[in-house]
Amino acid sequence: MTTMPYRIDRTLVIHALPDTVFSFFTSSERWASWWGAGSTIDPAPGGAILIRYPNGVEAIGTVVDVVPDARLVFTFGFRSGQPIAADHSRVTITLAPHASGTLLSLEHAFDDEAVSREFVQGWRYQLSVFANLVADLVHGDAASAVDAWFRLWAEPDAAARAAALAGIAAPAIAFRDRYSAVTGADELLPQIAATQRFMPGVRLERVGDVRHCQATLLADWVMRTTAGEERGRGTNVFRFGADGRIHDVVGLRA
Repeated sequence: MTTMPYRIDRTLVIHALPDTVFSFFTSSERWASWWGAGSTIDPAPGGAILIRYPNGVEAIGTVVDVVPDARLVFTFGFRSGQPIAADHSRVTITLAPHASGTLLSLEHAFDDEAVSREFVQGWRYQLSVFANLVADLVHGDAASAVDAWFRLWAEPDAAARAAALAGIAAPAIAFRDRYSAVTGADELLPQIAATQRFMPGVRLERVGDVRHCQATLLADWVMRTTAGEERGRGTNVFRFGADGRIHDVVGLRA
């Protein structure tokens, strides 16, 4: 392998745990969901990598080093040899635990400076796509958690409310709306009880599908009385953690 003095360096936070992020490097199915149908990876030193882009262009490489949940190194080039031949660049992806999930660091080393500049926007795009794919996997059932959140505001039993909240939310969950600025389950649960006392019989229902991007979800809601009368509408912004639980909610009235 030739000397590779030119580099692209990028970092980003992915809202998933390192083992989940790393699983996209050990499963050809998940690898292909990132790069394109037909892409494959043999996740062992000496293993072959194939990247088949949606336009049919193919890149190839060989795995150089693998450290489970922490590091993947592989050579990279195009089957056609243009703009870079196989073994004329090397990609190193490193994963480290982060408060919001995983810190991914990428280094792409080249032997040609002009060629390296052609990949700057490509990696900016591909890593953004990758971060969203991983978040989609972790939060694929987020709509169920959102529905459970809305239901617990009408749950009359205190023990059941506490159990429901613990099942979907982090202990330090924060909730803010026009009438709330609370942090932690020990503050949120009394706030819900007070809402039921002063607005008896009111319930919240989700309207339409949730909208999700990289662990942040939007869910529209309608507030109704027991008789079905509409009392208000709005949107909640949910922020999920790498553990798949709700960490922060902001309620916005329409």
